[in-house]
Amino acid sequence: MSDPRTHINPKGVDLRLWRQVFSSRSLALGLVLTLIFTGAALLSLIWTPYDIETLNIANKIKTPSAAHWLGTDHFGRDILSMIMVGARTSIAVAVVAVGIGMTFGVPLGLFAAARKGSVLDELIMRANDLIFAFPALLIAIMITATFGASAVNAIIAIGVFNIPVFARLTRSGALTLWQREFVLAARVAGKNAARISFEHILPNVTNLLIVQGTIQFSLGILAEAGLSYVGLGAQPPIPSWGRMLADSQTMISFAPHMALFPGLAILLTVLGLNLMGDGLRDLFDPKLRRARS
Repeated sequence: MSDPRTHINPKGVDLRLWRQVFSSRSLALGLVLTLIFTGAALLSLIWTPYDIETLNIANKIKTPSAAHWLGTDHFGRDILSMIMVGARTSIAVAVVAVGIGMTFGVPLGLFAAARKGSVLDELIMRANDLIFAFPALLIAIMITATFGASAVNAIIAIGVFNIPVFARLTRSGALTLWQREFVLAARVAGKNAARISFEHILPNVTNLLIVQGTIQFSLGILAEAGLSYVGLGAQPPIPSWGRMLADSQTMISFAPHMALFPGLAILLTVLGLNLMGDGLRDLFDPKLRRARS
């Protein structure tokens, strides 16, 4: 006979987890906003209201209407379609950049924690400090000066900046675990530092990495928009929210919709990711959730 206290339905779905997700307003709202823009980006792969590569000068700078819900730009292109494709660009850049940061930063953090106080630990952390001394924009300028402006170089610049973020976080979280009983038991069992790091330490810092990954994802979107705004990100004809803002700055007095809607897209996407990160932090940390309630 099944336990009436269980929260698992017959299909195996943990109902308690979903109740916690939707009981957090910030997490629920952040999840909805993120899903909207992610859905728009995915939809743009197969359909947009208008072809963004087709110029229609006779229809330029039209205000929002039934034909063009968000209006048109100075080339007559549909702004809604541009925002949908721009979402794809921003999300792709942010995802890959965060992936680069995690791929290199997490192993470095685990290694540094396992070798705490050693010369290698000091070298890794001082290298992280050196990267932190150069903002992503400055790194992008240096990379662009060498290889040229492109979305790929923007990804590299943002990804390099993410490496020390994840390395520091992983090292900090791992250091608190190395003195725990289960780690000491693993050492007694004959496991080496590398095996302990990946089998025991990494699973216990995953929650921290998920929350930080969400935050870095939002910062990645902001960084991509900033780099595109100054001409160092995605290049034409690839749409970008940042470049849409740059193109509209000289026409904002008579065509404010050209800047309003890309700006709102950036604002709402970053807001959604930050709210989701805040909600995930509460979800993964019961003590913090109780303190806020």
